[in-house]
Amino acid sequence: MKPKASGLFVTVEGIEGVGKSTAIRYMQAYLQEKDVDVVVTREPGGTEIAEAIRKLILAHYNETMTQEAELLMMFASRAQHIDHIILPNLLKGKLVISDRFTDASFAYQGAGRGMPENFIASLERWVQKDLKPDLTILLDAPAKVGSHRAKHRGIAADRIEREQLQFFERARSCYLTRAELDPDRFHVIDATQSLAQVKAQLTEVMDQFLLERYHAE
Repeated sequence: MKPKASGLFVTVEGIEGVGKSTAIRYMQAYLQEKDVDVVVTREPGGTEIAEAIRKLILAHYNETMTQEAELLMMFASRAQHIDHIILPNLLKGKLVISDRFTDASFAYQGAGRGMPENFIASLERWVQKDLKPDLTILLDAPAKVGSHRAKHRGIAADRIEREQLQFFERARSCYLTRAELDPDRFHVIDATQSLAQVKAQLTEVMDQFLLERYHAE
């Protein structure tokens, strides 16, 4: 299979512990089996500079990081990511899957931190121009479930992962509101289901997406 025109931009969103990494690995393998040229990346990160910014954002400090600094670094990382990874691969006709994108800024820095939505939206317009995901898969689970899973991953929690449960509840609520307001772009999957059920729904979504946007060689 190959794209009809330009590539496709797919994002996977959700709070901590919903299984994004597992879902993305499954999606990548499935798409490759279908001969789709797929690129997997993440936010914050994806490029040398963006990954360096990621470390700054997620590390622990004695000094308190301001909300403004966190948000601006997210978009600085995103600017690098778009220019060096996302757009070049889309222009080559590839399918780009990103582990989080700007919806995460509205959820985490917006609803979670309390940053004004209109300020985030202005940064979105400035940094992204007309770029928006073609499809966003939202893996949804209650904050308590996600937090419990995250704590049992055996990985030290980063600065954001150590936030209180209420922070993630606000982020989850924002995600669900955004999905409700943009049903053509979002597809919500219940992440409390079994892995087999989640994979079955991912397969269904990707099949439908591919049928709509790709054609056989």
